[in-house]
Amino acid sequence: MRCCFMPGVAFVPALLVAWSSAAFIVPYVVAVLAGHIDPFVPYISDTGTKPPESGIFCFMINISSILGVATMCIRSLVIEKQNESSRFISSTCNILSLCIGLLGCVGMAIVASFQELSVTSVHDVGALVAFGCGVVYITLQSIISYKSCPQWNTYRMCHIRMAISLISCIAVIPSILY
Repeated sequence: MRCCFMPGVAFVPALLVAWSSAAFIVPYVVAVLAGHIDPFVPYISDTGTKPPESGIFCFMINISSILGVATMCIRSLVIEKQNESSRFISSTCNILSLCIGLLGCVGMAIVASFQELSVTSVHDVGALVAFGCGVVYITLQSIISYKSCPQWNTYRMCHIRMAISLISCIAVIPSILY
């Protein structure tokens, strides 16, 4: 039996959310306490530009990218298994979605590893890849969810996923422009 159907793997997405939230909060608190940033609405990357918060930020975001890879691989395997019985999407779409998601995780690791003030161009390319691929990934996952209705998803859940996708699409525009 594949690992995605083993009892307990459902903790991986929850761990991703909890760890990623901490990865933004902990460096922020350290940066504010050290007096390195203004506490009111800094850029995420500003919380990881100076030691010691830069090391914490890099470590925690890299772990988040690994957890993102694990979550996306599990999701892809679940879709593959569901698709065996009902053929709601092509396997190419599932693989394409996974590859785009994995590329977004690589972008996130680049953002973490190349500080905003040290190697700006590499950091910015990593951020563009992370945010761009992330938005495309969640949009593709929303479409896959709609295609799997009503057997594997409810329309309500699909609407929620698509709303999150739309909000993400709208939010990524200012981050690219500014």
